[in-house]
Amino acid sequence: MLLRALALAGGLVSFFAPHASAQFQISVYGGVQTLPHSGVSGNDPAAGGAGAFDFNAGWEGRSFNAPPYYGLRGTWWQSENFGYSLDFTHSKAYADDETLASSGFEVLEFTDGINTLTVNAIRKFEPVGRGFTPYVGGGLGFSFPHVEVQTTAAGPRTFEYQYGGVVAQFQGGVEYNLNDNWSIFGEYKMNYVDLDVDLDGGGSLETDLITNSINIGAGFSF
Repeated sequence: MLLRALALAGGLVSFFAPHASAQFQISVYGGVQTLPHSGVSGNDPAAGGAGAFDFNAGWEGRSFNAPPYYGLRGTWWQSENFGYSLDFTHSKAYADDETLASSGFEVLEFTDGINTLTVNAIRKFEPVGRGFTPYVGGGLGFSFPHVEVQTTAAGPRTFEYQYGGVVAQFQGGVEYNLNDNWSIFGEYKMNYVDLDVDLDGGGSLETDLITNSINIGAGFSF
C-alpha cells in the first residue's frame, strides 16, 4: 500500500500542477478509525446448500495494526476560503469475534483497505483564538476494497481488490498555520461506503460501512 500511496501522491501533484495561478496543498494524516455495526447480506453457492446469509456484523478498525490507517489529500484552493480536494483514505474493517462465531464465517474483513477516493468541496471560516481556522467539507467518490471473505471452512476464500461502490464523505476540523508553507490540522471525518462485492464461486456480499475517524495531519502549500 505504501507504493500505491506514493504513486497516488504523485498523481495528485500532476493533476493540479497545471493550475499555477491557484494555491495547491498536499496533506498527509493518520488517526483513530472505528465503525458501527452494519447489516451483511448475500449468497455463496460455493459454500454448499442455498448459501444465503443475512446478519448484523460488528466491526473493528484496529487503526494501528499493520497496515495502519492513513490518508493523503490534495487541495486546490480557489480562494482563501474555498477549494476542491481529492482525498484518498486507507481505512479498515475486521468482523469481530462475536460476529464470526454467530455467522459461521471463517474470514470477513477489508484489512488491506476499504480504500476510498473522493472529490470534495472545502470551506474555511474566519480564524478563531490564536489563528486556528475552522473548516468543513464534503463530497462523493468510490471505494476499491481488498475483499477477504471465506463463508465456511470448506468454501473458497475471496482475496482480491475490487470496485466496491459509491462513497459519501463529510469532514470538519481546525487548521493552524505554522508558516507560509506548513500547517497542521485536526479533524473528524466520516465516510459512508455502499459496498457490493463479488465472492469467488459466483456469490456476492453487500453491506453499508460507516467509518468514523479522528485525524491529525500536516499540510504543505505551494
